[in-house]
Amino acid sequence: MTNRIEIEITERFAFAGGQAFGAAGAYERLKGRAHFAVDPKAAAQAGITDLDKAPVDPNGLVRFSTDISILRPVEAAKGNGRLFFDWGNRGNIRCLQFFNDAVGSNDPRTAAHAGNGFMLRRGYTLAWAGWQADLLAGDHRFLLDVPVAMDNGKPVTGQVRVEYIANEHGITTMPLSSRASTRSHPTVSLDTRKASLTRRRYAGDARIPVPHDQWMFARVEGGTGLDNQGAEFSVIASDVHIHIPTGFEPGWIYELVYEGKAPLVLGLGHVAVRDFVSYLRSGKPDSAGKPNPVGRTLEKAYGWGRSQTGRCIRDFIHRGFNADAGGAKVFDGLLPHVSGGGLMWMNHRFANVIVAAGQEYEDHENPADRFPFSYAQSTDHITKKTDAICKRPETDPLILHTQTATEYWQRHGSLVHTDTRGNDLAQPENVRVFLWSSSQHFADPLLKKATRGVCQNVINVVWTSMLFRGMLDAMDAWASKGEAPPESRIPRRSDGTLVSGEEYRAKFPPIPAVATPRGPSPLERLDFGPDFEKGVLAEPPKRTGQSYTILIPAADGDGNDKAGVRAPMVEAPLATYTGWNLRARGFGHGAMFEFSGSTIPFSETAEERKQTGDPRAAITERYPCKAAYQEAIGEAAKKLVAARLMVEEDVERCVAAAADWGRPRHEVGLG
Repeated sequence: MTNRIEIEITERFAFAGGQAFGAAGAYERLKGRAHFAVDPKAAAQAGITDLDKAPVDPNGLVRFSTDISILRPVEAAKGNGRLFFDWGNRGNIRCLQFFNDAVGSNDPRTAAHAGNGFMLRRGYTLAWAGWQADLLAGDHRFLLDVPVAMDNGKPVTGQVRVEYIANEHGITTMPLSSRASTRSHPTVSLDTRKASLTRRRYAGDARIPVPHDQWMFARVEGGTGLDNQGAEFSVIASDVHIHIPTGFEPGWIYELVYEGKAPLVLGLGHVAVRDFVSYLRSGKPDSAGKPNPVGRTLEKAYGWGRSQTGRCIRDFIHRGFNADAGGAKVFDGLLPHVSGGGLMWMNHRFANVIVAAGQEYEDHENPADRFPFSYAQSTDHITKKTDAICKRPETDPLILHTQTATEYWQRHGSLVHTDTRGNDLAQPENVRVFLWSSSQHFADPLLKKATRGVCQNVINVVWTSMLFRGMLDAMDAWASKGEAPPESRIPRRSDGTLVSGEEYRAKFPPIPAVATPRGPSPLERLDFGPDFEKGVLAEPPKRTGQSYTILIPAADGDGNDKAGVRAPMVEAPLATYTGWNLRARGFGHGAMFEFSGSTIPFSETAEERKQTGDPRAAITERYPCKAAYQEAIGEAAKKLVAARLMVEEDVERCVAAAADWGRPRHEVGLG
């Protein structure tokens, strides 16, 4: 039985007020829903956890639907015949923000949402669809609706484990999912004696039980009181909230294990992307005979996702979803960004898809970081299992994998291109891997003033969006013309640019009053029980005490990464830019904070450097004046263009941004 898809368009409007984007002309945006029906017994859906427990229609098909949007040239023939699918991160669409330096929005409509127009001037048809089924409505997030897994007419039940970290005082209530945007698995019982809540200072510390009478399954409602008595609140029992009357204390990691119910068939997210993209690029009518909204057959399809969705792309490839229900290749090229070495925690019962994969302090012991880590075939030295993300040559896409310094420190990024013992691992011919040196996980293209938050240092301010544009042009040339992209640029064990934590600390410059991490976030192999391969986890997992080797990029004399693609700001630096940042006292002091990097400014003058004892050359010792700094940025940009890692138009942008010492990204007191 063939999978079905029906498209419902609910809104169509001129994008950016009808503005023309080069030869592609004006664009229009379509919004609507895609409705799917799939055979749960068909090979195309094999391996989806609990699909056999989903309700079926009279034809024996499982039905689900998703929000969709398409941004296409008004005159389809003026487009470049290429589809670009943006795997929205936690329901939030990102490609215009990062490829076009645009104002971020989940409902792009205006010229500000077009940014510099890069993707549109290239003629791409852009598409979005919800793939994460546990999101809740809000902020125009893209939602996917899938069935609940049922057992003999009742929702399935099982153990659920969730972690909570408060980064501010006064938080007393959280959703069981830990995120306000995310559906919680309801608790079967409100009796806290049937659940376990613990807390610990650091990830490796012993868990301390929180007494059952000091917390509850409940939520708080507040409002305005009567008779001038001020605000009032009520505590109300809730099967989807946890409440601690005295508050979640910052500087502690809380963990709840409880019996939950009604898990969603989350693995259908891969099917939604596969079938939607396959349908769009075909140009054919939908199952009801309605015309395809892209208006033509598309020659190529590319996909991009960052962080969570970079992991989703890797999981999509590994599970074989780049072959559609008829066996044809879905995406010609995929560009996972900042995924690190992880896959998705999605095709599992009671998964919490929004949760980030493990870091040093946050989000521990979930199954996102699991073998295989690399696109290349390798053997897990612990389990002796051999596997690879790319193992289907006929349908595996071309891959440009990009990651920042943060992924090496917090997301086990070295395992993308090493074996599990840390030895260099050659990648398949269809794969290139790039380190974006000394940059952080989220690099806002429109960053104004950098902040510190609960960290010891100001966040990393390195601008990297010009590298996205270079990657997209390289991918299109590779897929369309067979023109090989630049070779991988990564740190390697063989040349000493990929090192251990001890080796890094020994070479990192002794900058006054700057603490460094103990090393990269470790990765222990966990035992999730005998049914893990079936998507059913035993919670909590068993500790095995066996770990994988995690390595990090070596630093130069300034503390910046030696290897990789050095953005102009790194090649001509005003600071040490790292992929790590440490938590401040009272907030998990000394542990790395989530996905934040650091900016550690150089002294401005030689006199200041001598006074503070800073071993790094001062700004004016490197650049006699701000014009000299601007010139250095321009030269660095031109080198990247020559290496086909940047596009020519970005040289001018980089030079312009470097005027006046790169303010406002940098706070330089020089004239």
